[in-house]
Amino acid sequence: MNTRILGIDPGSRITGYAVLEHKDRRFEALCCDVIRLTDTEDAFDRLRLLYTETASLITAYRPDFCAIETPVYGKDPSAMLKLGRAQAAVIMSVLHQNIPLFEYYPKAVKKAIAGTGNAHKDQVAYMLHKLIHIPQSTLPSDASDALAVAWCHFQKLREPASGVEPTTGQGSSSRNKKNTWDAFVANNPDRILKR
Repeated sequence: MNTRILGIDPGSRITGYAVLEHKDRRFEALCCDVIRLTDTEDAFDRLRLLYTETASLITAYRPDFCAIETPVYGKDPSAMLKLGRAQAAVIMSVLHQNIPLFEYYPKAVKKAIAGTGNAHKDQVAYMLHKLIHIPQSTLPSDASDALAVAWCHFQKLREPASGVEPTTGQGSSSRNKKNTWDAFVANNPDRILKR
């Protein structure tokens, strides 16, 4: 079955996005880039732009699902408020287009792609290039994060009877215990080198 997933890593100044397609047993990043909001000074104008850019991505690529990274708590309440608003703008845009939406914590995303929730960004980027056909040789960090979120959701879809429900936070790390290297090996026997 062909599947197309829009992954988004929301940010108040830079938002990463990627469209992951699984077709004919092949994974390809149809697009992987960032929405830059740094030239827009007004905070509400940035939210409006983020909403409309997300809607444009959905119109252009028609994803089956959207997966978004959930921000984790930080020390700066003001920064967390801005990040939460950016996430809300993306969420509202996706829901307005009636696309099933799922949230994942950063540790769950890292674990799905690299086998550990404490993986470094370089490890995640390395694994993405091994598993997915990506047109660019290098990706902006936020775009790489968005692609990893899309991959995380694809892995969740492959779990038997995963019970993932859209927009309920069920993609959180507490639901990702099966996303280990053992599960990866079991689900990808063609990617394992025999010695």
